[in-house]
Amino acid sequence: MEKLKKIIKKISLVDVIILLTIIIALLIGYITFKQIRQTSDKQIVSSSKVMFHVVLRGISYTGTEFPVKKGEKAFITIRNVPYTELNIREVFVQPRKTAVYNGKDLIVVNDPAYPNMYDSVVIIEDDAKITKDGAVVGGNKLKSGLPVTLEGSSYKFNGTVSDVIIQNSGE
Repeated sequence: MEKLKKIIKKISLVDVIILLTIIIALLIGYITFKQIRQTSDKQIVSSSKVMFHVVLRGISYTGTEFPVKKGEKAFITIRNVPYTELNIREVFVQPRKTAVYNGKDLIVVNDPAYPNMYDSVVIIEDDAKITKDGAVVGGNKLKSGLPVTLEGSSYKFNGTVSDVIIQNSGE
């Protein structure tokens, strides 16, 4: 009994913490090995092409031709984290609009207060990992409302994802 008391007195708090950490790590490893706990790579169901729509609202531009063009590449930043260059599949641009009542009808016209302001939808294509929660691109789940920055040689526009389309692998 006296020997046990001497051993206990020699054990410090740091030794106890190290021992507990090792035991917990072994327990987590065992649970993962027995597939009770699911690791992140096992959550991926498949890989597929995705198209996502990025809405660019209120873009001020005085040039003659909108700088974002179909078929070109744009560098994408998702949630302020640089990702990569992706293909622009389609670009839809229109001047900022306003509704005007002309006495009998409500009509939509280009807003004369903002002659150089545009709204745009840019469709971008990429390969994604598909999980139960949806598509994952650059470590981010693609969902509506996700902040995205498009950057080309002559522009840097901020927008948000408005739609995500997961293409079938047969397409």
